[in-house]
Amino acid sequence: MKLGALAEAAGMPLAMGGEAQVTGFAIDHRKVAPGCVFGAFPGTRFNGEDFIPAAIAAGAVAVVARPGAKVAGAIHFADSEPRRAFARLAARFFTPVPATLVAVTGTNGKTSTVELTRQLWRMAGIRAASIGTLGVTTSDESVSTGLTTPDIVTFLANLTGLAREGVTHVAYEASSHGLSQFRNEGPEVAAGAFTNLSRDHLDYHADMDDYFAAKMRLFDEVVADGGTAVVWADDEWSVRAIEHAMRRDLRLFTVGTEGRDIRLLSRTPGELGQKLEIEHAGKVRVIDLPLIGAYQAANALVAAGLVLATGGDAAATFDAMKRLQTVRGRLERAAVSARGAPVYVDYAHTPDALEAAIAALRPHVKGRLIVVFGAGGDRDQGKRPEMGRVAAAGADLAIVTDDNPRGEDAGAIRAMVMAGCPGATEIGDRREAIGAAIAAAGPGDIVLIAGKGHEQGQIIGSGAGARVLPFDDVTVAREMSGARGDR
Repeated sequence: MKLGALAEAAGMPLAMGGEAQVTGFAIDHRKVAPGCVFGAFPGTRFNGEDFIPAAIAAGAVAVVARPGAKVAGAIHFADSEPRRAFARLAARFFTPVPATLVAVTGTNGKTSTVELTRQLWRMAGIRAASIGTLGVTTSDESVSTGLTTPDIVTFLANLTGLAREGVTHVAYEASSHGLSQFRNEGPEVAAGAFTNLSRDHLDYHADMDDYFAAKMRLFDEVVADGGTAVVWADDEWSVRAIEHAMRRDLRLFTVGTEGRDIRLLSRTPGELGQKLEIEHAGKVRVIDLPLIGAYQAANALVAAGLVLATGGDAAATFDAMKRLQTVRGRLERAAVSARGAPVYVDYAHTPDALEAAIAALRPHVKGRLIVVFGAGGDRDQGKRPEMGRVAAAGADLAIVTDDNPRGEDAGAIRAMVMAGCPGATEIGDRREAIGAAIAAAGPGDIVLIAGKGHEQGQIIGSGAGARVLPFDDVTVAREMSGARGDR
């Protein structure tokens, strides 16, 4: 595609240089090939503008950068928001894309909600995929991307690849980082969902209001005009989210005990799931949801809301909820110990998420709830004692361990967590901590291993010196249970 035609389609017409042939897009100068458009953005560790000469030498025909950047030998698309401008151009290059896109934002529940949305579409006979923390998931395969919201080039390339494979519907996670860095701009988004908001990423965002504002770009700018905002109505931030949707005149679809469109009338925990009584369009329905926990019910109902908001049939959607499958690393039952104690693995790595996971398991506990958890390094330090307090209040036995210490001293991180739960047991080695929890669990007890969920490694160090040591909570839980005669 010629650069001039591409720019005109993006609303960025050129005065000269429009005959250049565009072959691709790159935000890493090492991936630039002849004919590429290079995105040069200032970042927290590197300034992409420093690599403009190298990108041009490698064959970049255009550079998207701030007005003051020095660009010689290529077309300069100057914009005060170069990430947004780059995304706008790239979205015209990466075509086709699936016809129906929905996005989910919020602190917790994004991964489960997009995956459950994909499952509901699949059970309706639709070729669907989800993109997020678990990677790109289709009915055939799952490919890891390593990020909740991948970079804009990877994101758009994934969409085009899925469309060419016949995928028509995609649900993706819209993280606060991704939204603030314009990583998922361009293609039309039919519906967006807000799950909840609680403390997280305050190492990146100035405060909770700034964090919320980043999330609300989904409703303010990303969802298409006339699109739908699906809101879990029971969160303390939901009223403000609804206000953002109404200012855009988006169609509003609310869900929860305070929901108008899907009202949750009652929820009764069962042995391996829960019974939901809901009201939709004046009709009361009972759903036997095969997932445990209040927050899993919330995720499933928001997913149903997204399906209905994009044309799904109500009866078929609510019936399909009875066949939903657990999302990997989200209250996933990993093993049962030799003494009959179930062992669950969950991605909970914020105070709110840990509290929700504990609350989800509590109705199923006849003896003790044993919780193994930690906190990540090089991340918001303020949430560490808060997580300790949550565990102290909700667990019968809390074991504090390591969870991706990255560039910080692991012992110092544990000390900050322990400040919130001084009665906890401290075992730095995560494998040893999991083994101790399983060994301590008797009949009627439940073990919760929180923090890493689906992750496959323990991150030690930072920057160029970072190492990822293979570690999977599910695998370790099974090994430790198997060593004790797990059935």
